[in-house]
Amino acid sequence: MNVLVVGGGGREQAICWKLSQSPKVDKLFCLPGNAGITQFAECFPIRAEDIEGICEFVRGKDIGLAVIGPEVPLAMGLTDELETLGITVFGPNKKCAQLEASKAFTKQFLARHDIPTAGYREFTNKDEILESIGIFGYPMVIKADGLAAGKGVVIAEDEESARVAIEEMMGNRIFGDAGDKIVVEEYLSGIEASILCFVDEHSIVPMESAQDYKRIFDGDKGPNTGGMGTYSPSLVIDDTLKARINSEILEPTLKGFQKDGLDFKGVLFVGLMLSEEGPKVIEFNNRFGDPETQSILRRLESDLLEIFLAVCDNRLSEIEIKWRYETAVCVVMAAEGYPGAYRKGDIISGLENADNDIVVFHAGTARDHDGNVVTSGGRVLGVTAIGATHEEARNAAYAGAERIGFKGAQYRKDIGLINRR
Repeated sequence: MNVLVVGGGGREQAICWKLSQSPKVDKLFCLPGNAGITQFAECFPIRAEDIEGICEFVRGKDIGLAVIGPEVPLAMGLTDELETLGITVFGPNKKCAQLEASKAFTKQFLARHDIPTAGYREFTNKDEILESIGIFGYPMVIKADGLAAGKGVVIAEDEESARVAIEEMMGNRIFGDAGDKIVVEEYLSGIEASILCFVDEHSIVPMESAQDYKRIFDGDKGPNTGGMGTYSPSLVIDDTLKARINSEILEPTLKGFQKDGLDFKGVLFVGLMLSEEGPKVIEFNNRFGDPETQSILRRLESDLLEIFLAVCDNRLSEIEIKWRYETAVCVVMAAEGYPGAYRKGDIISGLENADNDIVVFHAGTARDHDGNVVTSGGRVLGVTAIGATHEEARNAAYAGAERIGFKGAQYRKDIGLINRR
């Protein structure tokens, strides 16, 4: 079977890396890919948001399955367009993609189906939100309603910082149309964790747990990023908590999909806050998380292609998904200046120095005219190690990161440690 993967980040390299191990994959394509993905797939410079270009590409390629990695093409309806061409697609349609494309849509869904989450209000008028400032007290959680590349959330510690955030989102429109509506939420305290689930119209099957680190600096300080590292399995989710998450969140979510006519097929990412009152949903995403995917797929034993096809055929309940017992840790190496304006074009050295237990997933890389691998994104690499113990995997990941260098490289030193928000 010929398989197409859409996207060009660390998540997509992890997907291509795992798919390349399937004996059922004849040829693997990736659009646009990156310098690391070329090890596993034939890449073409077609942007993930170029719906027309992607549809033109698949003609005559005999694509048996298309896997859509990023959220933007899902929100734009790429699944729907490819399906009209007779392509089987792993990834939710445009209707379901609203679960990530609109924070308000998700909050309404959660409230309608009594799924635990933070209290919230929606605003479309700057003056109205300023009049209600501090409605849930401080810290104040302020979210741009639309897609903002993982950066549209501000946790304002006081009224002054809240007013600045609101002005930037609605006045200066730093997130464009995504900030035309703002969702204000009650601040939740606890430990963040992630559960990614394979979902078809009849089943929701959680993958192994993971914990992500969103802030740029150690100790969860500084602005939010797309994710600075992750590990799996989570140290804070035990069997008792898994059962509670399943009964209070995952099962009601599947029933909600069915009741609302959301024929979801793909991956549902459930961002959780493990609060004193119990697990609560922070967010839904419609795809593999990044960098959660890098650590989770390193632990997957089963054939990923078989799982994708089972989801697309609504027979997820018929297959058994197997996982390795080891721990995986992913440390993200980011460019200088990220998550703000960042450097590009710096040569990356030491990629050949990785040990056998380490896979370096490229997130933002390219090749220059001389064939050197260079930086081309804010998050550049995901150094991912696996070990028999949590500490062994963590030490290996950091040892791997220390062997790699590029100008201005930055990475957190506390990935794998438990941080309470």
